[in-house]
Amino acid sequence: MKIKSSALKRCDLLEVSGRVDSATADDLMAAIKAVQDDGRYKIVLNLSGLEFMSSKGWWTLIQAQKASKRYNRGEVVLAAVPNAIKEALDLVGINKLFKLYDDPIEAVGDF
Repeated sequence: MKIKSSALKRCDLLEVSGRVDSATADDLMAAIKAVQDDGRYKIVLNLSGLEFMSSKGWWTLIQAQKASKRYNRGEVVLAAVPNAIKEALDLVGINKLFKLYDDPIEAVGDF
């Protein structure tokens, strides 16, 4: 898994590619937590390069969303979610917890 982080004016953009599974989910959480520890809670996750997301990966995203939404500080939104990942989101019912955008630019512009 690779994560590229960019601090933008309105939010932070994290581009996640590869596989998020039990071996790499902690790295994803560390990247998100580093942004949140800087006091930035508006986060766009560009998942266009994501190949696989395990249940631990989903749990990581849920924890990040809880931390961002606490005290109405911000939220985590998902952009460019591949169809296979989107189907898993729908199947598990997590899609209701996140705003989904087709394009990262659209997601950034919504903040």
